[in-house]
Amino acid sequence: MKPLLVIANIPSPNTLQLRTAVAVGAASAEIEPIVLTPFEAQPEHILQAGALILGTTENFGYMSGAVKDFFERIYYPCLESTQGLPIALYVKAGNDGTGALTSMERIILGLRWRQVQAPLIMKGEVKTEFFEACTELGAGMAEGLKLGIF
Repeated sequence: MKPLLVIANIPSPNTLQLRTAVAVGAASAEIEPIVLTPFEAQPEHILQAGALILGTTENFGYMSGAVKDFFERIYYPCLESTQGLPIALYVKAGNDGTGALTSMERIILGLRWRQVQAPLIMKGEVKTEFFEACTELGAGMAEGLKLGIF
């Protein structure tokens, strides 16, 4: 089975905890994800992935610069070989998160990746519910990958 890849921008302790919750959720489905920052992720990681969870903070109404850098580095090396890659997105937003989500979805559309779960947008101050939602996101992606649904 190809691995589940979790790539998320983690500029603060709270965003690190959100990414950790995603990984814990995946592990609950007996899948040990590969967890990276956008700067660590390389085209080879995407080419080998069975599914991807991508997380970003909302920065100035857009995805984080780190996630944009990630997309710029992997876009052409992965364009033809990763079409249909199952993906889920999450956004930690200070405002409404729609700009960050829309900017990522445009690139995902160009890559022809396939969103298999509804995007998770977490608005405002960090709440316990955010960690629970991230855990569920990780578990759902891992189960889908494990069962061959994607």
